[in-house]
Amino acid sequence: MKRNIIFIFILTFTLVSCNTKAQEQFTIQIEPFSINNAPKIQSYSIGKTSDGKWLILGGRIDGLHKRRPFEAFLKKENNTSVFVIDPIANKTWEANLSVLPTSIFEQLQSTNQEFQQRGNTLYVIGGYGYSDAKGNHITYPNLTAINVDELSNAIIEASNISKYFRQITDSNLAVTGGQLGLLNDTFYLCGGQYFEGRYNPMGPNHGPGFTQEYTNEIRKFKINDDGINLSITNYSAEKDLQNLHRRDYNMVPQIFPDATYGFTMFSGVFQYNADIPWLNSVDITESSFKVNNEFNQYLSQYHSAKVPIYNTQTNEMITVFFGGLSQYQFNEDGKLVRDNDVPFVKTISMVIRHKDGAMVEKDLGIKMPAFLGSGAEFISTSNKAIYLKNEIVNFNSLKQERTLIGYIYGGIESTEENIFFRNNGTQSSASNLAFKVYITKKYN
Repeated sequence: MKRNIIFIFILTFTLVSCNTKAQEQFTIQIEPFSINNAPKIQSYSIGKTSDGKWLILGGRIDGLHKRRPFEAFLKKENNTSVFVIDPIANKTWEANLSVLPTSIFEQLQSTNQEFQQRGNTLYVIGGYGYSDAKGNHITYPNLTAINVDELSNAIIEASNISKYFRQITDSNLAVTGGQLGLLNDTFYLCGGQYFEGRYNPMGPNHGPGFTQEYTNEIRKFKINDDGINLSITNYSAEKDLQNLHRRDYNMVPQIFPDATYGFTMFSGVFQYNADIPWLNSVDITESSFKVNNEFNQYLSQYHSAKVPIYNTQTNEMITVFFGGLSQYQFNEDGKLVRDNDVPFVKTISMVIRHKDGAMVEKDLGIKMPAFLGSGAEFISTSNKAIYLKNEIVNFNSLKQERTLIGYIYGGIESTEENIFFRNNGTQSSASNLAFKVYITKKYN
């Protein structure tokens, strides 16, 4: 991730006020808890078993990547294991992935994969990392299908895991840092990039050099899967060189004002002429995508834990973002401060989409306990009664009491806001911290 020299100033405006009924309907609380032997891991992929355990693989076991090419994204800092975590029983089990065929083993130790679970199958696409087979850092052109329940049971029982993985190759899936959504049996591979070679902040023509190509696309396809055979069908792509040129961002399931389901691609990195984030958003439905230039997201610009909440009575879509990285944050005087270095932040914010489609952003005034959230995931509970489709929290199903809606796990923990230019590996680390996320409903 290339960064600019730090540039800070105080803006003369504040965010649009969110003192609305939607904001006052609930409060969010996070409560830390520890999980025995849980791995320190960031930018991973996750599936969930039918009884609520977490299946975790991919990602990295170090913190923010270093600047110098020979130190960045080292093979030894890949996650080469697959873990099962039971957050209720407070147990962790582990199996080494090296028993798998080389092509599967290599892809599943990559970082920033795209993933999505359909039924009992976790689909993992792409990812970036060092390949022994290629002798280079590559973006993997693979789709791997994983049988979640059976693999988890095999890991717990310490039995053979090999038969629970299947893989195909497709160059259209060579993407890292994008997001993968699922809507009515169609998969949406949105944004991201193809990166080959060693990371180098000085650019592709310095030192070892590299190839970097943003997809600038929303790629749609079906995955035909009978439990044995895998294939990609009905592939299509929509390109927008300006508005889809983003990676390492948050894409969140949404219900739009007309009751249509879809996704919103929120702020992401990087712009063409400067290493700063895009602030606008892109709404995706089955029929099309629409760029929203009427809204700027200031308080969350990088992949982090987030949770969508929908109120059916008020027709308001609320998305809460936890920590991560941001170009903007409020100072003690309530002024919005811009830092083009896009530092780690403790901010917990939300974006509300009102029934008229207007979107506003709010700093919730509560913070992460440290510089956490980047490369973390929000993991829903096994209580299906409180969710709508695509694991959107159904606000109206909640009782007027404190309700556990999910967990935040892993990611990067940084000791300071800005560490990139002097990062030697000691200023940040992968985290195994976990938080319970509660919502307390006040009224409908």
